[in-house]
Amino acid sequence: MTAAADASAPLLEVRDLNVSFATEDGLVRAVDGVNLKVGRGQSIGIVGESGSGKSVSMLTVMGLSRSRNAQISGTAVFEGEDLLVASDDDMRRIRGDEIAMIFQDPLSSLHPFYKVGWQLVEAIRAHRDVSKGQARARAVELLGLVGIPSPKERADSYPHEFSGGMRQRAMIAMALANEPKLLIADEPTTALDVTVQAQILELIARLQQELNMALVLITHDLGVVAEVTEEVNVMYAGEVVERGSTHGIFAAPQHPYTWGLLRSIPRLDRPRHEPLVPIPGRPPSLVDPPPGCRFYARCPYEPDEAREQHPDLESVSDEEDHSVRCFLAASTRRQIWEQLKQGKSPDQVKRELTVETGAG
Repeated sequence: MTAAADASAPLLEVRDLNVSFATEDGLVRAVDGVNLKVGRGQSIGIVGESGSGKSVSMLTVMGLSRSRNAQISGTAVFEGEDLLVASDDDMRRIRGDEIAMIFQDPLSSLHPFYKVGWQLVEAIRAHRDVSKGQARARAVELLGLVGIPSPKERADSYPHEFSGGMRQRAMIAMALANEPKLLIADEPTTALDVTVQAQILELIARLQQELNMALVLITHDLGVVAEVTEEVNVMYAGEVVERGSTHGIFAAPQHPYTWGLLRSIPRLDRPRHEPLVPIPGRPPSLVDPPPGCRFYARCPYEPDEAREQHPDLESVSDEEDHSVRCFLAASTRRQIWEQLKQGKSPDQVKRELTVETGAG
């Protein structure tokens, strides 16, 4: 790693990341101009629907999307070194040591033919010059750290002998084996029941604080990032459409897509029989994305300029680090969100706005 890396600089800074894949249907622009920063010890969330580019962006940072049909550009500077141009040998050295990743399906990530303890030992010895006995002791310590009961005995179990929650804990233990500076968690609670989800999120948050790791949490669920992160990046169709502090995003979201995500979360202060509110329509094709706003076809408010003009990611105010990719005026966005919070439907809000402005 570059010795001259600035200690005051972000641990990871991604600039203008573009990732495309050549397919039979054409070039799929999976990630389009993404920028993000992760400070030392900071936790950020990347949120969006399936296909929004959130996982591909971090897999690319990890060097795991390199292939003959992939076209990658931009920079991903980690401690002074651009990971996008690092050699395969350098990336193997960095992965699992300085940067680690938790995947959403631990059963496919753990080898079914080897005991969990053996896999932890191999992960440790791949990056540390220690004996098998020392690595075994560290493996047992890690299993205890992530809350697996009787860790010494469970180290001799195979992955299929663990429950789903225990397998995920084992994956977290493997990710933490070499005390990485950055942990990327990709949908770490997707296949777990609600109680286990809460336990895993609490575990990740606690370990992130105790070990002072930076954390990138990838999820489709804004409710999940509320529990763990300090900053949220909302992605849609390969782009970041809104970025801000977690408090700012939940208190005053600015993008119609973010409003849709928030309205689709079950709430305890609403009647039990009230249906969830899905976002109508489908994301655009990433082979042939529309020239204007990529959310235009699904946006209930659809300002005319959004059809042909592509909005930039612009600051909401000078008071906080909150930016949005939307042509709606800031005052209009505030008014819409206040009405949506009252339980009004997007159609109701649009009708009221039309009457107030005299449009149509």
